[in-house]
This record gives sequence, C-alpha cells and structure tokens, in this order.
Amino acid sequence: NALSPGIVMGIRIIPMVTSMSEDAMNAVPDAIREGSLALGTTRLETTWSVVIPAALSGIIASLVLGVSRAIGETMIVAIASGSSKNFTLDITQSMQTMTGYIVEFTSGDAGSGTIGYYSLYAVGLMLFAFTMVLNLVARKISQKFKEAY
Repeated sequence: NALSPGIVMGIRIIPMVTSMSEDAMNAVPDAIREGSLALGTTRLETTWSVVIPAALSGIIASLVLGVSRAIGETMIVAIASGSSKNFTLDITQSMQTMTGYIVEFTSGDAGSGTIGYYSLYAVGLMLFAFTMVLNLVARKISQKFKEAY
C-alpha cells in the first residue's frame, strides 16, 4: 500500500530536513536576534517573528531537498508498496511507483519499439518534469524570501 512507504520515507527524511533547517536558523545573524530582544520581545516571539522568516528560504530548501530525496528512493518504496500495477487514490491499496516501474521494465525484456519500451521514456520524462517543476518552485520561493530579508 502507499501508506507504509509514505510513513517510512517521512521518518527517513526528518533528520536531514531538521538538520538543514537548524543550520538555516543558526545562520541568521546574532545582531538581528539581539535587535529584536532589545526592542522588548521574548525569545519565543523573536524566534517566530524574526528568526524563522529570515531563515525561511533555507527551511524551504531543506524541505524541497527532502522531498526530492524521497522521490529518488526506489527500493524502499518498491518493496513496501507491493508493486501492483493498479492505479488508485486509496493509500491503503497496493500500488506501483514510477521508479519501481522503470526498474521492473529495464530488468525484464522490454524490446525496442514496444509499448513498454516507449512507456519507460514517458515515465522517465514525467519524473524529470516533476523534479524540475519542484526545483523551479523552490527557487522562486527562495528568491521571494531573499528579497524580503
């Protein structure tokens, strides 16, 4: 089913996203923190209204990198999802990922000129397009927040 690999991949990327987000928040200059505290805010208010907005581009970048890493994981998802070829929106049903589909057909006999052979390119192109759109959106968001701070 899709729920099991989703939980496993979520747990797997949490340490990386947490570490990178912490690095982004530590990169905020102390002068900004001290200026906020000097104006009478508490540490919690400083964190929520000054540090997190200033580090938001790094936090978003860590989330995008975590999602990209989860998308790239083939074997964990292929083993945990059941590798069934049906399409369903029910996350408790068995399913097959795009990367699992590519692995299955490239290890088998996908003869040149067959539908399976051409579908490998279509699935690969979809994965590439999805990753590219994800990176472009992350770059746009990162640029937006860099301009603000």
